[in-house]
Amino acid sequence: MQKVLIIDTSILCVYLKVPFMEECGPNNDKWDYNRVCEKINYEIAQKSLLVLPLAALIETGNHIAHVSGERYGLAKDLSEIIIKAATAEEPWAAFTSQNELWSEKNLRKLADDWPALAAEKLSIGDMTIKNVAEFYTESGFRVEILTGDGGLKAYEPEKITVPRRRR
Repeated sequence: MQKVLIIDTSILCVYLKVPFMEECGPNNDKWDYNRVCEKINYEIAQKSLLVLPLAALIETGNHIAHVSGERYGLAKDLSEIIIKAATAEEPWAAFTSQNELWSEKNLRKLADDWPALAAEKLSIGDMTIKNVAEFYTESGFRVEILTGDGGLKAYEPEKITVPRRRR
């Protein structure tokens, strides 16, 4: 079973070295550039697919647009990742595989479900990332959400354990 690694905004900002977002996560589980690169390189070596959720793309772009300094270079770096996801260039999963998540039916479900989760402090962006994780799980992939946000990580789909045969 192939694994997908869903890249959250917090990790993508660290990976791109967005100023003032160079690390994420709680004090006992910090993610810095080196740790993020090690994890992504490990997953690529394991033939995992990297997934760029629409929310992470938009949120990261917003963070880049609001930094002082070298916005153009950061925007170019994010744009390269977007192109790789759009064209399904390895190790990136095809961005279009998420299209069904934006159908009328699924947007209505998002609108119905999100208010209760917002009351629990889950952002609409995180809700859509949760939906991406569920989509890939239902498609038969092992899923990990790479995030520094413990609240979002809690919504990561359960890992399926394959029972061992008795001898």
